[in-house]
Amino acid sequence: MIKSMEELVAKAQRLETKTLVVAVANDHHVLEAVDMAREKGIINAILVGDQSAIEETLSDLDLDKNNYEIVSVVDPVEACEESVKIVSSREGHFLMKGYVDTAVILRAALDKNFGLRTKNRLSHVSVMEIPTYHKLLMMSDGAMNIDPDVDVKQEIIENGVHIAHAIGIDMPNVGCLAAIEKVNPKMQATLDAEELVNRAEKGTITGCKIGGPFALDNAINKDAAEHKNITDPMAGDVDFILMPQIESGNVFYKAMMFLANAKSASVIAGAQRPIVLTSRADTTESKFYSIALSAIVADSKQ
Repeated sequence: MIKSMEELVAKAQRLETKTLVVAVANDHHVLEAVDMAREKGIINAILVGDQSAIEETLSDLDLDKNNYEIVSVVDPVEACEESVKIVSSREGHFLMKGYVDTAVILRAALDKNFGLRTKNRLSHVSVMEIPTYHKLLMMSDGAMNIDPDVDVKQEIIENGVHIAHAIGIDMPNVGCLAAIEKVNPKMQATLDAEELVNRAEKGTITGCKIGGPFALDNAINKDAAEHKNITDPMAGDVDFILMPQIESGNVFYKAMMFLANAKSASVIAGAQRPIVLTSRADTTESKFYSIALSAIVADSKQ
């Protein structure tokens, strides 16, 4: 099991080098992260977009353009489409968003004719190394699915479990979060948690253990769980927290990053290949870790 971002990077380095295709690649922080991953031997990269803008950005960063294959497509929409076509047609390739709106690249990724769609829903999965937690902590979804019902939450769990397996967590503890740890008919998140636990017990959801509802404190802190007389063995020891809706996930992620000095890696799961799609506010380091995580996930799909 990978226990830190350093170990995650080391695992990515041990794998066969993948090829990362960056859509609309003239983004300074993205190219910094891409070059870090290239130097570590994790990826080669194809940069798609306005060639002059890409070369200018590489020059600004004092990076050698000869280290990259550049595919010149000036229009951002067409650049995203071309990037997806390259990824979908070649083994060992995966996708990253550059200087383009998320909606544009996802529209290309989900195109019925050449895209990366599967029967699964796409969801955003983050893996975090938090100084105050005893292992890596995964969370989903804080970026894509706004107000998921219980069936969508099942798909979010299934996508996250695939990521957990890729990083060596064979039977992840999935904690379903709510404001309280008891089922309350007036609080939908608690009802969803109860149903998801039942589905896992019946074998409808496999590859993980599911517990909940948990409030955040007793999901990640054994003392809090003991004080509240919570007997679920995964209390205080979850690997993966399922967020009740996007606001909770988004606030939790940003609190960890900006207040708790967390390190993170994020990936869009549920497509044929992983998609590196990070926030503009994410650091170069987070983008680099996201590339490493996605390379590991890409390897697990082969």
